Amino acid sequence: MSKDFAHLHVHTEYSLLDGFSRVKKLVARAKELNMSSIAITDHGCMFGVIDFYKTAKKEGIKPIIGCEVYTAPRTLKDKDPNYDKNQGHLVLLAKNMDGYKNLIKMVSTSYVEGFYYKPRVDMQELKQHSEGIIALSACLAGDVSQALMDRNYEKAKKLALQYQEIFGEDNFYLEIQDHNIPEQREVNSGLVKLSKEIGIPLVATNDIHYVNREDSKIHDVLMCIQMGKTVNDPNRMRFGSDEFYLKSREEMEELFPYAPEAIENTVKIAEQCNVEFDFNTIHLPQYDVPSGYTPDTYLRELCFKGLEERYGTPTEEVIKRLNYELDVIERMGYVEYFLITWDFINFSKENNIMVGPGRGSAAGSIVAYTLKITDIDPIKYSLLFERFLNPERVSMPDIDIDFCYERREEVIDYVKRKYGEDHVAQIITFGTMGAKAAIRDVGRVLDTPYNKVDKIAKEIPFALGMTIDKALETNPNLRALYEQDRETKEIIDISKQIEGMLRHASTHAAGVVISKNPVDEYVPLYKHQDAITTQFTMTTLEELGLLKMDFLGLRTLTVIRDALELIERNYGRKIDFSRMDYDDHKVYELLSSGNTLGVFQLESAGMRTFMKQLRPDNFEDIVAGISLYRPGPMDSIPTYIENKNNPHHVKYLHEKLKPIMEVTYGCLVYQEQVMQVVRELGGYTYGRSDLVRRAMGKKKMDVMEEERRYFIHGKEDENGNIEISGCVRNGVPEDIADKIFDDMIDFAKYAFNKSHAAAYGVLSYQTAYLKAYYPVEFMAALITSVMGNTDKVVEYTRECNSLGIQVLKPDINKSFSKFSVEGNNIRFGLAAVKNVGVNIINNIINERQLNGNFKDFGDLAKRLDSKDTNKRVIESLIKCGAFDEISENRASLMAGYENLLDSIAMDRKKNVQGQISLFEAFSAQEENNKLHNVSAIPKINEYEERERLNLEKEVLGMYVSGHPLAEFEEEIQRNTSIDNGKLNALKDDTQSYLALDEREVIMGGMITNKTIKTTKRNDLMAFIELEDLYGAIEVIIFPQLLQKYNQILNEDDIVYIKGTLSIKEDENAKLIAREIKDISDKSRFEENRYNYNKRESSPAKVDSKLGLYLKIDSFNNKEIMNDIIKICSKYPGSENIFLYAQETKQLYKWNGVNVSISNDLLLELEHLLSKENIKVKK
Repeated sequence: MSKDFAHLHVHTEYSLLDGFSRVKKLVARAKELNMSSIAITDHGCMFGVIDFYKTAKKEGIKPIIGCEVYTAPRTLKDKDPNYDKNQGHLVLLAKNMDGYKNLIKMVSTSYVEGFYYKPRVDMQELKQHSEGIIALSACLAGDVSQALMDRNYEKAKKLALQYQEIFGEDNFYLEIQDHNIPEQREVNSGLVKLSKEIGIPLVATNDIHYVNREDSKIHDVLMCIQMGKTVNDPNRMRFGSDEFYLKSREEMEELFPYAPEAIENTVKIAEQCNVEFDFNTIHLPQYDVPSGYTPDTYLRELCFKGLEERYGTPTEEVIKRLNYELDVIERMGYVEYFLITWDFINFSKENNIMVGPGRGSAAGSIVAYTLKITDIDPIKYSLLFERFLNPERVSMPDIDIDFCYERREEVIDYVKRKYGEDHVAQIITFGTMGAKAAIRDVGRVLDTPYNKVDKIAKEIPFALGMTIDKALETNPNLRALYEQDRETKEIIDISKQIEGMLRHASTHAAGVVISKNPVDEYVPLYKHQDAITTQFTMTTLEELGLLKMDFLGLRTLTVIRDALELIERNYGRKIDFSRMDYDDHKVYELLSSGNTLGVFQLESAGMRTFMKQLRPDNFEDIVAGISLYRPGPMDSIPTYIENKNNPHHVKYLHEKLKPIMEVTYGCLVYQEQVMQVVRELGGYTYGRSDLVRRAMGKKKMDVMEEERRYFIHGKEDENGNIEISGCVRNGVPEDIADKIFDDMIDFAKYAFNKSHAAAYGVLSYQTAYLKAYYPVEFMAALITSVMGNTDKVVEYTRECNSLGIQVLKPDINKSFSKFSVEGNNIRFGLAAVKNVGVNIINNIINERQLNGNFKDFGDLAKRLDSKDTNKRVIESLIKCGAFDEISENRASLMAGYENLLDSIAMDRKKNVQGQISLFEAFSAQEENNKLHNVSAIPKINEYEERERLNLEKEVLGMYVSGHPLAEFEEEIQRNTSIDNGKLNALKDDTQSYLALDEREVIMGGMITNKTIKTTKRNDLMAFIELEDLYGAIEVIIFPQLLQKYNQILNEDDIVYIKGTLSIKEDENAKLIAREIKDISDKSRFEENRYNYNKRESSPAKVDSKLGLYLKIDSFNNKEIMNDIIKICSKYPGSENIFLYAQETKQLYKWNGVNVSISNDLLLELEHLLSKENIKVKK
């Protein structure tokens, strides 16, 4: 008798928020128990089968691929809540690849056609796809078990025989389980009886939802998160015991002494299940080439034709590079990949759909450049093909394409038409539980007070790859909370267990898979809302040899398109960027001024400051700027700027580095530079150099140390032939080679892909060019692109003001749907007016263009269809001022428009042919005269300024013809420390934005809304909206403060509020009020506040000697000053900061910036300033 056992009913972490069996832990435990195989049977889905398969194979365990499907009470098409709300369960296991294909067909259908509360299959579907499948009757929710629980033995028997008939003898088993639940013992008795009576064999399973018994508590928390319940909720669903774990064979034998054959049958089933996935075959769709061509010859012809267009008379070097790339592409079997990509990009360009210049490493390919897939010359900018497609590492090429975001769907529709609707699908993506989210979820489930949970979550630093364990190591506050408070410890301990687990599935924003045969012949499908997606993620699809493309919608391309159209319309000039060199002096002047709001990749506040310091004067500077302005590489910025300004100071470890690093002034910036160093100095091939670059980036120490030896001393094969020459052979001394390798290791994890930066640099240059030469057209297009985001519209409108461009209010005779150009000004677009739909706008514009401008409101009402002049539309147009030029005033029109519309409607009704008899005509004329008098627009006084502006803001989201705070602008700026514009700008830099949490500030503005609420203690508190010239923020005023200041907290009052910012991820900032003053109150707040508005001014003179002393080169070095603020803002406290400027030899105390001095703070500052420039006096 075998001592093996196979678990055949297993829910992994891919049973989202239900299974708590992490795949690695699950497989490791099975191996520990000497089990030779284990199954995966997640609820209704197959999300995790490839991950599970690879993990099991790696551990030497046979993976059994399956799914616990849901069965429909009737057919999968029936969806009546009275009959079809509940589902049964059935475990299906694939015996072979035929079975696997049938299984994914059924699971796909269950989502695409059968979804009703759950993805469901029916008997017909099971019959159609039963080949190669073993079925088990499942848990208590299985149809057979349910019949037995209902005391309906005959129904259970009928169902069992039906399943046996569908799957065949020896392919259907009655599943017995025992989790110490009374109902199971009763059902097991019936199943044993059934087995004896009708000869269907038994199989013993445990319904695994977690790996070890002690995991049951964490699983319970996970279930509560899924259901939105707390652990204390008496009405929530609970598992009846803690027995749903991975048990040993011995434990299973103890549970079923009466059915030893049920234990043995697990091994028998496992032996029959032999699914082997193929990771070596590529399933590219067939691309039909013109008659007389093969795919290879057609690609070559397209490339050489494009080569002539791109280069005119190409050099030998260029032709050689193209032939080399084509040879590699042909050898690796990716010809059709390039043809497919060329085809849909060609379709886009022929249909005037804007396509980006490239993205990612594809810009390193001259094939992509000649096919016009990319628009950046890889020869000119030293971009490497092997960074894109490495002949020494077989992996699918990856070309991500940016399209105009308004027309992206047209391209996807074209691909569906060409290759077949069922050959194209979008791709799934999974949301995981991050460190903060896990703590918040667990805290809520454990019924812990919100404030306490919020405090713990806020102690998790915001940083890429941050985990709870890392936070405990780096944040002493969190460590103290963890060690000193039992409740906090419990929350953190549980959160660590669920951190990183999958939380939900959704559709990837851009990913599309295109397959040779229908997609569901390769992978299971999922339905998210109305989108059909694969159940496997992008990386898994690539591993299975499927073609994955990223069709990205990029707003910037739409901005460029709209700007170019406006330029052509206004000036008759057709700008073709593809024929332009990136060397225009005026563009670099604009970039160097920092006036880059709206310029692609260069518009954040930090990047604008960086551009002023960098003063780019060539395209390589833009590319380097994009690459350097990120955490990590930022440390190289001062060196880069210093070397750029003083090129004679640049020193190279070896002269051979100069040709590689001269373009970046002696700094390592790009991944491609690492590859070039390894190739030129170490004698590697480019393919192998890319493998070294990958190993360095992933910090694979064992691989790197081996490669260090090869890099320095070279490598010979077993016959003594030189494979890698090594630095020493190439004339580089060993000690210098060793130092170069160390530098590359330190740098590689931050290195940026130059191909990607260069492609995006093209868009940066193009948008900068448009802003420099055609600012009105550019800003109009830019504002149009953000019409749905009021904060951005306000920001860009204020930018227009600073450029001397006026944004004019909407005008019924001058506005178009989008923001348009009117002389040197911009006219507000009608599409930005609330309640006015696109169809109505189009009808207004068409009528205006066909029959001339509207003379007055009555003329408009008569010329438009009554459906276009409904009350909401007209009122919105009146409020925004669209009729100002053809009416008395807004108040008069608002008072009289309804009567006028009624009059016109009556006229239309009476003029219908055959409507009026001869005798009725006289009375109708008399009635019309009466109506004419009634319908005349009354003459009344215009609204007060404040009311007029408020109505304008109501429908536009902002003030256009004025601002209630305009007269107070300078005063508010002078007396506040931060405004909504600064807050909104900081959102682009998440770390700096979150660092403002709990920061004391003063804000000023007008109260536009006030809501009074009652606390649990029946005290009154208020929530007000405080609006300044840049936006609005919610202010929370607690009871004691409300009592004190209520008399100055009325709508339209202008006040200053001193308080504490409350900033959380994915939420708008709030201000917790501490002190409030009317604008007329000239007394001052205390100065202990963060002052963003004034932080760039010179620090105040020293008035105390204790604190943190920092030595910097100059107070004018804004980059250093900003970096110091970024670091210090993470360690708020009361200790002073003193700055010593070497330039002026003066010492200053920095007012408004105070810290809590700690080792962590000093460590971060050392990275920025070095240790000798930091001193502490206590």
